[in-house]
Amino acid sequence: MFAPKGHTIGILDYGVGNLYSIQKALREFTNNVLITDDPEKIKELDGLILPGVGSFGAGMDGLHRRGLIKEVKNFAKSRKPMLGICLGAQLMLSKGYEFGTFTGLDIIPGKVTKFPEIKDKIPHIGWNGIYGNKLKVREWDGTVLDSVKENSDVYFVHSYMLQPERKENILALANYAGYEFCSAIKKNNIYGCQFHPEKSGKIGLKIIENFINLI
Repeated sequence: MFAPKGHTIGILDYGVGNLYSIQKALREFTNNVLITDDPEKIKELDGLILPGVGSFGAGMDGLHRRGLIKEVKNFAKSRKPMLGICLGAQLMLSKGYEFGTFTGLDIIPGKVTKFPEIKDKIPHIGWNGIYGNKLKVREWDGTVLDSVKENSDVYFVHSYMLQPERKENILALANYAGYEFCSAIKKNNIYGCQFHPEKSGKIGLKIIENFINLI
């Protein structure tokens, strides 16, 4: 399905993003894609993606130096769909503890912390299955994970993890070396994936398509 004619999805360029692979994935479904670091352009968008590869502090610094923080927060309040990917998802939380303590966007209450000491190597790199909260029924319906089967493999590259303050903001979980962690978050129109949909084959493209369909 293609995004409605005239609707534009923005990929935010704040200096640490994996921009062009996300753009390529989006263009499987729509040509209305804009890479931007202009705060004024954010107001005009119908959907917004925060990509990201790198550290929490560098990400927040990139947003600050480009004057993007206010408009990203305003967009989150707009009820338009917003998706954070990897570092972009982490920045949505309140605080990050990578190489120091940093204030995040605080769009979803929570923190970003390092994996504890586990038997396997950190960073967590590679394919891993995601699954839902067993206490909820069909929690993925109507979300970016709609029609994605539980335990579908997606691609991760991270040393730090999402820790939402509230359980209702946990959309999906994953398990690495016996340690369960949050792999996707949700609050109203706002989504975050610790994994990389743009690197996750057909499953990842389905997630991208679902995001576009929220417009």
